[in-house]
Amino acid sequence: MVGIDVQIPSAFDPFSEAKDSGAPGAKEYVHIRIQQRNGKKSLTTVQGLRKEFSYEKILKDLKKELCCNGNVVQDKELGKVIQLQGDQRKNVSHFLVTAGVVKKDQIKIHGF
Repeated sequence: MVGIDVQIPSAFDPFSEAKDSGAPGAKEYVHIRIQQRNGKKSLTTVQGLRKEFSYEKILKDLKKELCCNGNVVQDKELGKVIQLQGDQRKNVSHFLVTAGVVKKDQIKIHGF
């Protein structure tokens, strides 16, 4: 008889490293949305940041950098959400990338 060495392939998950890594936003996206208020007034919301981050410190830096007012709202379904006055979508995304909070490909900008 001829001895044949057969290797049975095991289940390999190519994305296991990404799931286990502690990279900011590895599993989820950060969503930046705009909500229309009354007339020309609008509200920018940021959701999906990791829970390890201090939302209050991020908000303080955002308010200082963008010269606008804002607050952190606790939502039952979405968790903590940062709200800022005005249309600040591009400014917030640029700030989060330069501050190293998230990577550029992990940000989703919604709105008109």
